[in-house]
Amino acid sequence: MKAKDIMEKNVLAIKKDVFVKDIAKIMFENKISGVPVVDDENKVIGVVTEKDLVFKEKESAFPAYVEFLGSLLFSEGAKKHDDELKRISLITAEEIMTRDVYTITEDATIEEIANIMVDKNINRVPVVDKGGRIIGIVSRADMLKTII
Repeated sequence: MKAKDIMEKNVLAIKKDVFVKDIAKIMFENKISGVPVVDDENKVIGVVTEKDLVFKEKESAFPAYVEFLGSLLFSEGAKKHDDELKRISLITAEEIMTRDVYTITEDATIEEIANIMVDKNINRVPVVDKGGRIIGIVSRADMLKTII
């Protein structure tokens, strides 16, 4: 079997200027854990994963709080908290995406795909044509289908 036999052909991809809040919504609504980032020619330039989103959130300095008599008391001002949320919502895919994306062609074998996923510890591999344009994606879930 080859990538073309198991790849998802209707690939959901985003542009580099999509905001983090929109990326999170896209991933949640489509039940996916990562999404390729493409340029205007549909060439893969990066990928944003749940890990990228969580890491970016972890970097944020949300205010510490304590619960007192059923209310939350923030040790820092609520305005600073609101400003931080606004700042995070304006981060784009380009700022958090992984740029070193491993891609395959549609003729890649299942073994080649499995080796990339295991060796590089990744969950999905975009499938590209000779021009580098995305034509599909193979996820770990797609790989599991080959076992059934």
